[in-house]
Amino acid sequence: MTRVDAIIIGAGQAGPPLAGRLTSAGMTVALVERKQLGGTCVNTGCMPTKALVASAYAAHLARRGAEYGVRLDGPVQVDMARVSARAHQVIADARGGLEKWLGGMDGCTVLDGHAVFEAPDIVRVDETRLTAPRIFINVGARAVVPDLPGIGEVPYLTNTSILALERVPRHLIVVGGSYIGLEFGQMYRRFGADVTIVERSPRLVSKEDADISDAIRDILVREGIAVRTGAECISLAPHADGVAVSLDCTEGAPVAAGSDVLLAVGRRPNTDDLGLDRAGVATDARGYITVDDHLATNVPGIWALGDCNGRGAFTHTAYNDFEIVAANLIDGADRRVSERVPAYALYIDPPLGRVGMTEAQARETGRPLLVATRPMTRVGRAVEKGETLGFMKAIVDRDTRRILGAAILGTGGDEAIHGVIDIMSVGATCDALQRAVPIHPTVSELIPTLLGDLRPVD
Repeated sequence: MTRVDAIIIGAGQAGPPLAGRLTSAGMTVALVERKQLGGTCVNTGCMPTKALVASAYAAHLARRGAEYGVRLDGPVQVDMARVSARAHQVIADARGGLEKWLGGMDGCTVLDGHAVFEAPDIVRVDETRLTAPRIFINVGARAVVPDLPGIGEVPYLTNTSILALERVPRHLIVVGGSYIGLEFGQMYRRFGADVTIVERSPRLVSKEDADISDAIRDILVREGIAVRTGAECISLAPHADGVAVSLDCTEGAPVAAGSDVLLAVGRRPNTDDLGLDRAGVATDARGYITVDDHLATNVPGIWALGDCNGRGAFTHTAYNDFEIVAANLIDGADRRVSERVPAYALYIDPPLGRVGMTEAQARETGRPLLVATRPMTRVGRAVEKGETLGFMKAIVDRDTRRILGAAILGTGGDEAIHGVIDIMSVGATCDALQRAVPIHPTVSELIPTLLGDLRPVD
């Protein structure tokens, strides 16, 4: 039995920095990873996909060269092998840097293997048994493979396996009309594939407001992407062209046939083979580890961080989990998950930056509201760049004047939204942000103007 001060299971976005804080505080740490250091973000998520998005944007912009007075002779060609190699180099560089950092961390031992609980304070990693008074679970999540009729009869792609492609599919059918599906759908359309997006709900990204969803659909359709919503009964079958996806939609043909199908219908936590029952750690019906506001499980001395706790599904929330746990354990703070302002982005082009409540959610609270919108056609920076699709939106509590939520669907929206995130995080009013003097020409400079257009809603 090897005794250490802390065991960290999983080397995603929370595990390595937590190891750094704990060892800096004089603790000995065993960090266990069964696959690859860096977790989803580095290996199959943010970094490689955003590298692909960047390549797709370059191809899209090259095709539009004439609009900017730039002459390109001949059609734009995409070398998918080079595109893929670039994305994998991004992965290798990030993972290599992490390996070097952890390898030189005094007090930290990295174990390559599968961690399984034998008791609340004992973890087995293959033939090694570890014990510690503090155990942190950071095992992430993986793609859901739904039990669709015919799923076992056809080849399919997930967000992980599609990264290995070094070709452009002739016709990619994306099952799932939310963040992952839309990002891959648009990028492969820009690489040259025909793309059909199939969504069970009546509209894309259904948790967004209807006006945002409609605008996103318009952006994709403008690029030649076929969108099929209201697909109540989806099934798969072999087809001469590759894969046939049978639909039950309110409109359109009953079958979409393509060369490849990507399943992008959600994520599930990697908690089913950790032996959590032997440790007595509680999970919910979907397998997410139950945690309190400090990210502690029901078992004293065990915490869960990142995607596996169901309290966030993003790199930035996983990293914030680390910050909360480290501050509370080492600095004597009282930081809580409930204090953070929810924010995220959808990386289609133009991107969607979102913070706080949607208008629909704000209306459900029964508060008196102020709402404002502004089309990107009235944002100078967007006009200058020739990228005017989308709009800005803000929702404010009429009584307190505090911003409840905002969305910027437009060029630079993923960056510009941070001005609103900061104001909401410090609890300032919309009036404080409206009095700011932003830099011209930027997208952010129109946020005070947007707030000046706030009007009461019924």
